[in-house]
Formats: sequence, C-alpha cells, structure tokens
Amino acid sequence: MAGARELPADEVLVQRLRDGDEETFALVLDAWSGGMLRLARSFVSTKASAEEAVQDTWLAVIRGIGDFEGRSSLKTWVYRILVRTAKARGTKESRTVPFASLLPEEEGPTVDASRFRGPGEEYPGHWAVGQEPRPWNLPEDHVLRGEVLGVISEALDELPDRLRTVITLRDVAGYGSEEVCSLLEISPGNQRVLLHRARAFLRRKLEGYVPSAYDVAAGGDERGLR
Repeated sequence: MAGARELPADEVLVQRLRDGDEETFALVLDAWSGGMLRLARSFVSTKASAEEAVQDTWLAVIRGIGDFEGRSSLKTWVYRILVRTAKARGTKESRTVPFASLLPEEEGPTVDASRFRGPGEEYPGHWAVGQEPRPWNLPEDHVLRGEVLGVISEALDELPDRLRTVITLRDVAGYGSEEVCSLLEISPGNQRVLLHRARAFLRRKLEGYVPSAYDVAAGGDERGLR
C-alpha cells in the first residue's frame, strides 16, 4: 500500500508497546487490523462480532504484552490471541469452524474435468486445446490501479470460511504451514488441501479477469489505460 510505514523489528515494537508508546500502537493497529478482521470473520456470525473480537484481542495484547516471551514473532502471538478470542465468541454464537476433518465439498477435483483431454484423445489428462491457463503478465496500469487487488479481495470474500481462513493466514498474513497448523490445530494434510482449494478458486476468478485486461491493453477500451 502506498504510504504505508514499515514496522520496526519485533524487539523494538515490543519494548515500545511495553512503554505505552501510543504512536507505535497505532502503527501496529493500522498494519494488522485489516487481516485480523478478515480472519476473525471466519469464526463468528457477523462483521460486528468480528470487529468486537479484534477489539478484544488488542485489549488483551495491551494487558499481556509484558508477558510476551518472544518464542514466536509478535504478529504470530497476536494472531494466536485473536484465534482464541474469535473461536470463543463463535462458540457462544453456536458457530464453529471444524478444521480437524475435511467437509464433503472440500474433496474432489479443483479444476473442471472438461478442461482436460479425455482417455480417447492424444495426451489424455493434459490440458485441452484452448483450456490452458493463460500467462499472468498483466498490463502494468491495471496492477498500479489496484484492480487485481480488488478482484482478489472480492474473491476472498466469496470463499467458504475454512478456505478463507487458511489462505488469509498463508498468503495474506504470510504465515508458514507449520504456524497455520498450530494456530488452527489442523493436520499438515488438511492445511495443504484447504490452501490448494482456496488458491484454485482465486485462480479461476483471476482467469475471468485476465482476458478483459488483455483486451483493454490491446485497445478494446483505451479509457482503461488512462
């Protein structure tokens, strides 16, 4: 994001937060709250409830920063508090996200079988003619205008809760697979499946956007390049 300030190292952040530095707290709040809200929304029933979970998390961070031992990154520690807080709120709302096992709709192929060559064709199982994934060398203007980010954001909102939770932690918040498994208490295998399905969904959304971007770049709508 343009104009975003880079956060200092964890040891600096922790000490400033312990000292009650309001500017540092505001900086961290601004940097992390968006991702925290998206994650919390996966566990609770409404956006308002997710906002309350994020607020409760920050209050817990303020109260507990003195006990932070540095066994994980500060952000991981904050997100762990958030997951516990959101899960507890979701349980009270009779809304749970059971990550321990896969749901029926989360199994099976992630790409339509019609996009592949059939058993009677040459190179069965390979991409069918005209169905190959397109390269993503998008026009720079579209990237700069944030259009791609907008498409991705909308697609994230359309994802089922469990898929959105995993891809938010992995690809938005930047956590590794082991950290995500620990945060959500899921097996590495389930984490891989959920992440794969979420990424496949986003790719399908981007495949729908990419052709129109190329058409504009080719002169189909010169206004889009201004």
